[in-house]
Amino acid sequence: MTQERDRQKADPDSHRVPRRRIEVGPGIFYWPGRLDRAAQQTLLGAITARVARAPFFRPRMKGTGTPFSVEITNFGSLGWVSDQARGYRYEQRHPETGQPWPDIPRALLDLWDESTGYRAPPECCLVNLYRSSRARMGLHRDADEAATDASVLSVSLGDDALFRIGGLGRRGATRSFVLGSGDVLVFGGPARLCYHGIDRIVPGSSDLVAGGGRINLTLRRVSVPGPGGWAGGGAPPHWVGGQ
Repeated sequence: MTQERDRQKADPDSHRVPRRRIEVGPGIFYWPGRLDRAAQQTLLGAITARVARAPFFRPRMKGTGTPFSVEITNFGSLGWVSDQARGYRYEQRHPETGQPWPDIPRALLDLWDESTGYRAPPECCLVNLYRSSRARMGLHRDADEAATDASVLSVSLGDDALFRIGGLGRRGATRSFVLGSGDVLVFGGPARLCYHGIDRIVPGSSDLVAGGGRINLTLRRVSVPGPGGWAGGGAPPHWVGGQ
């Protein structure tokens, strides 16, 4: 027992092993503790270095201009943004710095290949920072992408979060479970356009993120790969804003 306690003290996430994939529902796969403490720290270092070039900002709802309770930034060739005038869309540059988004960390690209098996790499890694205990994400669908045949990959770092996912309708039945630091979630196929969100975080449940809070990394393929897709050349499609 003493050895086990010492091991958990050195690696707070060790009790989450073995890291086996769980099918939560059709098209929804959950890997508790997929990233151990060392892998989380390495990934967080890569994120921190990129955030120095693409700082967090607070998006706003279209029309009302209401600010989100989370802060965001992006990595990859495209970044998801939202503002009062134009709403949800993808952009090639940071809305405040005007610079291209940093590249997606290699570890996340490898995880994408391993967990989704998709034929092309992700174009966007949306980074959500849940710093306040009041930060949350209402039920929504990831429906701004043309490549809906590609799964969505989510990686959690830091404080625990109560995740909720439903069906294709906003008012349908939902199920909830806790996402902890190092957990990985993939949803695609029949679940690709399901409504999902974060009801709340549990402050102080992890000491990984300096200053507290939760970082969520969501990887998405935006354009259809190959001939006819934006990745094959030509002008960006309508769902990508011009710069």
